[in-house]
Amino acid sequence: MVAINLALQGGGAHGAFTWGVLDRLLEEEDIEIAAITGTSAGALNGAALKSGWLVNGREGARDTLDWLWSQVARLDDMAVPKWMQAWLPTPGVVSKSIEFSPAYLLGDTFGRMMSPYAWGPLYENPLEKIVAQFDFDRVCAKDGPKFFVCATQVRDGKVRIFEGDAISTKSILASACLPTLFQAVEVEDPQTGTLEAFWDGGYTGNPALFPLFHGDLPDDVVIVNINPLERDAVPVMPNEIQNRINEISFNSSLLRELRAIEFVQRLIAEGAVREGAMKNMRVHMIADDDLMNDLSVATKLVPVPSVIADLKAAGRHAAGAFLADHKQDLGRRQTADLVRMFG
Repeated sequence: MVAINLALQGGGAHGAFTWGVLDRLLEEEDIEIAAITGTSAGALNGAALKSGWLVNGREGARDTLDWLWSQVARLDDMAVPKWMQAWLPTPGVVSKSIEFSPAYLLGDTFGRMMSPYAWGPLYENPLEKIVAQFDFDRVCAKDGPKFFVCATQVRDGKVRIFEGDAISTKSILASACLPTLFQAVEVEDPQTGTLEAFWDGGYTGNPALFPLFHGDLPDDVVIVNINPLERDAVPVMPNEIQNRINEISFNSSLLRELRAIEFVQRLIAEGAVREGAMKNMRVHMIADDDLMNDLSVATKLVPVPSVIADLKAAGRHAAGAFLADHKQDLGRRQTADLVRMFG
């Protein structure tokens, strides 16, 4: 049995890729999930995994993840027969068609000109009906994987970590609160105990890795990336530029923490820091940058059932490939090349 931590990025409906990764990892009976840190869609996936785990172990976690994404995209009502799937456009084609559709362009323009506070009593957060259905006695329980939810405190712009009894419908909604779409979520600040406004955790921790540095947690962290780190082509169209800005912003905090981990690894390897004085993390990554390069913010905001199904399948495939290549490395050696990343 090998124990790992999971770090789950946020990225709207692209979090269905993480659903697929988790679905595949949960099939491995000899991999124990000790802790989960998640932001936005990563926080929803983490809450679903933990609450289901405490009901019926691995199968309960998979069932609850299935339920979550059926709620997000109404997959049960809009499932596509397998014989039709070969005739459907690829996720990239769907993404482009949404991006340039009159309805999406109008909504995007409207969103840049109008504050979410302008809706007054008509305002509602569409995620609230889903998140409120989680069993928070289980999500907050001491049993099962430790669970950390990341959000950004609006007033001071710093990351906040919700854990244990501090995790609630509001704290998960705060973690997924894009300020151009949703009103800030007011919830008790876990550091000060005062009522504060929060925005999406992706601005300051996507996801935050430092909660995993506790000595009682394993050294291995598997990061599930859903925001591509690299794009070869320079964006030139307005939508492409905006999309890349979004990706860079939501990757920046993760890259800072990975750079810090690489620095500590180097100090330990050089003997500048005594072995055991600092946490020596082993980093692993599961991603599909080729697929994510074909997508855009449009398919993050608009949950299309066929795209979500493709994302889940891609996540399962990516996790399967990672396990085939690196399962034996878990608990032994790092598989992410941080030296190349930051050299």
